[in-house]
Amino acid sequence: MTDQTSGRPTVRVTSEIGALRTVICHTPGPELLAVTPSNREQYLHDDIIHLRQAQSEHAQFRAILARFCDVLQVRDLLAEIVDREEVRRFLVNQVMEVAPSEPLGGELYEIPGDQLIRRFIEGKEAPRGPISQLLHKVSYELPPLPNLFFTRDAAMVVNDGVIIGAMRYAVRWTEELLMKALFLYHPLLGNGGFIYDGTEERRSDYTIEGGDVLVLRPDLAMVGLSERSSPAAIEGLVEGLKEKAGIDHVVVVVLPAESPAIHLDMIFTMIDRTHCVVYPPYFFGPQRLPALHYRPGGQGVKAHDGIFSALKQVGVELEPVWCGGTHPTLQEREQWSSGCNFVAVRPGIVVGYARNEGTMRELQDKAGYRIVDATDFLAGKAEVREGDRAVIAFEGSELVRGGGGGRCMTMPVCRDDIW
Repeated sequence: MTDQTSGRPTVRVTSEIGALRTVICHTPGPELLAVTPSNREQYLHDDIIHLRQAQSEHAQFRAILARFCDVLQVRDLLAEIVDREEVRRFLVNQVMEVAPSEPLGGELYEIPGDQLIRRFIEGKEAPRGPISQLLHKVSYELPPLPNLFFTRDAAMVVNDGVIIGAMRYAVRWTEELLMKALFLYHPLLGNGGFIYDGTEERRSDYTIEGGDVLVLRPDLAMVGLSERSSPAAIEGLVEGLKEKAGIDHVVVVVLPAESPAIHLDMIFTMIDRTHCVVYPPYFFGPQRLPALHYRPGGQGVKAHDGIFSALKQVGVELEPVWCGGTHPTLQEREQWSSGCNFVAVRPGIVVGYARNEGTMRELQDKAGYRIVDATDFLAGKAEVREGDRAVIAFEGSELVRGGGGGRCMTMPVCRDDIW
């Protein structure tokens, strides 16, 4: 789909750090209330999130982003297209493959658009029979989506193309369908087509999620082989990146099978042309992760004993900033609380959680970044100018309980080219 006036794609992301122009977010809502101590692992959450506090934190996060770019909301975008017959038919038919139920399908075809969106995001409880009532159990005809506020995972833009994630766990499959509908039908999201369509995958060994896909240059991507993204899917993705997005080089980072980092962006994010934030044990010393330089089109794979060696081979030399600073305890604590997971709004201007104080000190003392309190920034007491190096630090003590940070909560659809 293309812009109706220019005939050109309206999405474009060629780096992790180019000036952010348009981003998709989702404010967490009542779907979070489905998560309990007994089912939190099923819903992939580290803890129980207090909804109102999380919404307050997310509102501040969006307000920061809005100073730099247009912030689109998943619910709003869906509301603008869901009453079109072909969109509703697509969504209901696809969701019925995830949660097959003839009565539910009939209901979804008939209810008003706002209720339909609420059903998709907040789920629908199954009727509680005598056994469920006796055992105090709740089940769902259509599962809620308490991870939807991590919009990065279910879709990614690479150059002018789109990757629809193939989510590792079934509780997130509906997220793929909602994102696919937006990129298929919404006029603001014209694109060059799907590089990879995870909604077509239902094989357990074919999974890819957006936290494992980083775009470093128009010709270069990094992909994490993690708990959530599998070798077979990555191989298919790499070839698609070459054929449909013009990516000539892919650096594949091999994460440990047992790791606190579920995605690559939980141990590595790029924050400027020359800086990245990393989790030190995975980049230095005996636990250093291997990396593969993958050349699509049958040109082969070359193994490297570290990520920086592989990046140097393709002309990228980065100075690492250590998550948590130099102390192993702080490194481990702050990696767990998304201390590596920054989102760049401009080269050298990033947004992240204030709670990761060791990482903030390292950014300030070793790399020259100003630490700017989010409240001061929004109140006009602290200014961030083009060309500055700065971290806008916001409170996220509830949001982080879901297991992600600023990069996870943003799906950029338009950035300025910088290379």
